[in-house]
Amino acid sequence: MRSGERPVALWEEMKVLMRRQFVPNHYYRDLYLKLQGLNQGSMSVDEYFKEMEIAMIRANVIEDREATMARFLNGLNTDIAHVVELQHCVELEDIVHMATKVERQIMRRGSTCFQIPILILRWGKRMR
Repeated sequence: MRSGERPVALWEEMKVLMRRQFVPNHYYRDLYLKLQGLNQGSMSVDEYFKEMEIAMIRANVIEDREATMARFLNGLNTDIAHVVELQHCVELEDIVHMATKVERQIMRRGSTCFQIPILILRWGKRMR
């Protein structure tokens, strides 16, 4: 306790004081930038999802589930994202599960380009 200041009574109050004292102003901005730029890259779908969850927790992001699902899809590798977007998923867990299944199928085929979008394009041409 510093002279002239009242003692801290609540834990929430203590956290606020500690953040002001020890966390740099740019910390949350850096976390938001990391989260916005996060993509799957060479990570597995599960690794990418865990990384996204951790980044959201650290940045104190609380958003609508649709926004989180869009964030996840946006960061997926395109060959996986294109297939997952075609599925009707209501929950984030469903999207992660579907993306994992698509990833496994791609790995089994040993291909970097998944073939389902080509079939859909052919189907779309028949519809015209």
